[in-house]
Amino acid sequence: MTGNLYRGQAGLPFSSTLRVYEPLDAFPEQQRAAIQAAGAHTASRAAVENAELLASLGRITRSGGDPFPTGRTDLVRVTTAPAPQGEKSDDGADAEPVLLYCPSQLVLRAGLAANALMEGIHGPLAELLIPEEQRDRHQERIDQVKARDGSIRVHTRASTWGIPFSWFSLFMESDHKDVVEAAGRILTVRVWAPVTEALERARYAVANLALAAPDLDMLDDLAQLTEWLEQFHVESMVELDYGAVADKVYPDESPMDIRLGIECLAEGDMTGAAAAYRRLASRWIPIRQLARAS
Repeated sequence: MTGNLYRGQAGLPFSSTLRVYEPLDAFPEQQRAAIQAAGAHTASRAAVENAELLASLGRITRSGGDPFPTGRTDLVRVTTAPAPQGEKSDDGADAEPVLLYCPSQLVLRAGLAANALMEGIHGPLAELLIPEEQRDRHQERIDQVKARDGSIRVHTRASTWGIPFSWFSLFMESDHKDVVEAAGRILTVRVWAPVTEALERARYAVANLALAAPDLDMLDDLAQLTEWLEQFHVESMVELDYGAVADKVYPDESPMDIRLGIECLAEGDMTGAAAAYRRLASRWIPIRQLARAS
């Protein structure tokens, strides 16, 4: 059952995520043991995705009407960063890859998502979807997490029904990709970049858009993305996880189209910029229209 849920996404909206994985010593000392233990118990990446999906389905069907995560358990994704080329350990052997961790932080993220939802809809509907009593109870959970862990960096950003164009500016065609397939379908595609390279690319895009297209909405998105990435350890990795939408768009040339579009704007080539946008639009607007399909 869990495998089918992961593969089919249970009829849920396409959801994509941008995650930052950090080395253990980037986390507050009081968190490290729990993060390391949770990571050590991770059987596989698919198991983590299944567990997170099952937990979310369980919350929306639980009695009492509280859709928020309780924080009793928090999943942790783990990956490895290659050791710097030529680096050796004390005994002269090649240095071992460093483990990197990305905690799910569901309590914090659920609170942020609820706030965004409340700001986007009106009173009676908001109260129907998430009663004030449940929001207040969840705020208590958030306060407990902040009191325990102090200043917190949220490691995950999520998007439904398509990937924000600003995210593609962090990646290039040559970055490492994992294509996850089963039963003739692409379950997801994951693209990786060191956070230092992702930041360099984001800053390049911000600088050029600020000069060539200061009114573009993407400029604000990129500025916020840059500020977010600047919070993390310099040895972190950034992952774009397409999710189930990968089966609809992969092979995907969006990172190249974004890069070419920005370069064309910087050079004053409006024709080239428009062509890059048309390629992006033809790929992603049909996906976004699914959000309004019956």
